[in-house]
Amino acid sequence: MKATIWHNPNCGTSCKTLALLQERAGVDLTMVEYLQNPPSREKLASLYAAAGITPREGLRTRGSPAEELGLLDADADAILDAMAKEPILIERPLVETEKGVRLCRPQEKVLEIL
Repeated sequence: MKATIWHNPNCGTSCKTLALLQERAGVDLTMVEYLQNPPSREKLASLYAAAGITPREGLRTRGSPAEELGLLDADADAILDAMAKEPILIERPLVETEKGVRLCRPQEKVLEIL
């Protein structure tokens, strides 16, 4: 099974999710450090739709400039635009497999799509 994780190596939950994926037999894993290689606005919209969450639910509010940028009450388009410009605004980790997409907080949510 192919899996892609949008990963931040400085995030404990992201590292634990990555470890769960690496331990799983048969997982062909692609790791993307999204702060260096952010997904496009269109890819983010697609990931959130597949995960069944809104861009607002995928917005990182802790440790990011979300509040200062006025994003806490912003609409989905404004949030996606901001995430495309400032990937620190993307909550992590996002994992995509052929079974779906999950925002893996807590990390065990990844098991739903393996």
